[in-house]
Amino acid sequence: MNEINEQLLNSIKQVKSLAEAGLVYNKENYDAERYQELRTLSLEMMSILSNLPVQQFKDFYLPETDYPTPKIDVRGLILNEKGQVLLVKETVDNKWTLPGGWADIGLTPSENVLKEIQEETGFSAEVVRLLAVLDKRCYPHPPQTHYVYKLCFLCRIVDGTFNPNFDIGGVEWFNIDKLPALSPDRILEEQLVKLMALAKEEQAVYYD
Repeated sequence: MNEINEQLLNSIKQVKSLAEAGLVYNKENYDAERYQELRTLSLEMMSILSNLPVQQFKDFYLPETDYPTPKIDVRGLILNEKGQVLLVKETVDNKWTLPGGWADIGLTPSENVLKEIQEETGFSAEVVRLLAVLDKRCYPHPPQTHYVYKLCFLCRIVDGTFNPNFDIGGVEWFNIDKLPALSPDRILEEQLVKLMALAKEEQAVYYD
C-alpha cells in the first residue's frame, strides 16, 4: 500500500471512530441514522482499499457500545550482559519480534507485558521501567484495521527456562547490527534501535 493510500486509510479510521462515537452518544435522535451511514461508508471504503469483501469488515468490527479508543500493544525489551536483545519467533509469519502482544483487560500495563514474556518464552521477568509509548501510525508498519499504541518496557529476566507457547517457534539473543528478519506488524528495526538507545542512556520516556 502506497503512502497516499495509507493516509487515506488513517482518515477512514478516524471517520469510523467519529461515527461510532456519535452512535454511542446519540442513539435516540435523528443524527443516529447519519452516523450509521458514515460508519457504513467507512467500512465500504476500507473494502475498496483492501480489495476484501465489505462483509468481512462488518463481521470484524462489532458495533461499539462505548467511546472508541486505540488498542494497546505491550512489548518487553530484554538485554543480556553482552548488549544483545532477546527476540521471539512468531509461528504465524516465521519472523522475529520483541515478546509481547495485546493488553488484556483487568491487568496493569506492566502485568500484561510480564504475562506475555512468561507465556511466549517461559522466563519470569520484572519490569525495570517504561521506555516508550509509540503510535504505530508514525512508523512504516503494514496497514491494519485497528489504531494502535505500543507500550514498550525495559525488562530483565529473573529465572526460568525456554518454554514457549504455540505461537512462538524460538527464542534467541541477537546483536542489534545482526538482526534476523523482523515481523513488521509487530516491531521495526528503527524502533529497536531507538528502544536500545533509550535503555542504555536512561533517557526520559519517549512518546509518539
